[in-house]
Amino acid sequence: MPTRQGSILLFRFAGIDVYIHWAWFLAFFYFTSRPNNFSNYGWSALEILGLFLIVLTHEFGHALACRSVGGQANLIVLWPLGGVAYVAPPQRPGAQLWSIAAGPLVNVVLVPILIGIVMLARQLEWDENHPDAFLLLMNIRNINIVILIFNMLPVYPLDGGQILRSLLWYPLGRANSLMVASIIGFIGVAGLIGLAFWMQSVWMGIMAAFILMNCWGGLMQARALATAEKTARRAIFTCPGCHASPPTGALWRCRRCKNPFDIFATQGLCPHCNAQYNLAQCLDCGALNSLNDWQPNPEDRVRTAE
Repeated sequence: MPTRQGSILLFRFAGIDVYIHWAWFLAFFYFTSRPNNFSNYGWSALEILGLFLIVLTHEFGHALACRSVGGQANLIVLWPLGGVAYVAPPQRPGAQLWSIAAGPLVNVVLVPILIGIVMLARQLEWDENHPDAFLLLMNIRNINIVILIFNMLPVYPLDGGQILRSLLWYPLGRANSLMVASIIGFIGVAGLIGLAFWMQSVWMGIMAAFILMNCWGGLMQARALATAEKTARRAIFTCPGCHASPPTGALWRCRRCKNPFDIFATQGLCPHCNAQYNLAQCLDCGALNSLNDWQPNPEDRVRTAE
């Protein structure tokens, strides 16, 4: 997943930092190097900027919805394959569902608006008098529809796959729902790879590889969740994002020596090779946070005070 590393801060709105990855500029120059069906390159640039705004509003839909259910969302990163809103909703299926579904709902709202704008432009005879402007409006309308359809594919970690996971959470539970969604995601990846070969699209191949890596990560997280659900919790700490207490036991693996260890029991020090870790991954929500940010459980504070 893209991070702030290698990204540039664009602006902050409603307490949400918006970053753009440097690779986005390469994609921008690549797609604007050809006028396509426009009369000059400037219209191609405006088309990419239209895509930029649609993706940005989509990600703000995720972030603001997450906050509305009591979750944390303060970072959006835009990169050539789209955008990522880093959201940490409460670990409840309903909160998760609303946080994910709000992004595509933004595109749903934009569909009639953009269709109406194109229809108005046609009535004003822009298709004859201003063909470049009219083509730009049609392309932006189509881009929004394509983004909506693609995101709603039931392939994890696309929005459709995460919505499916949230719905499965009700009957199957948190770990099993993620495992099923990840397995379905692998099937979807196979279809995308076939589509990439058929279309001879390098871009589609890169997207398929990205989704494949995230499906694998989801499957590993599902296995960790299943293990964590059967393990006692270290109630003195809580995740800064989802407020879940970490499980006890050697459930974190050292990247240097590959041995498992309990990162909270050793305060981040691998007992096998003495590698020091300052970040701990939450096995419930998957977020990486500084060990110093894992605050004592408020209930535990009350018991201590008493």
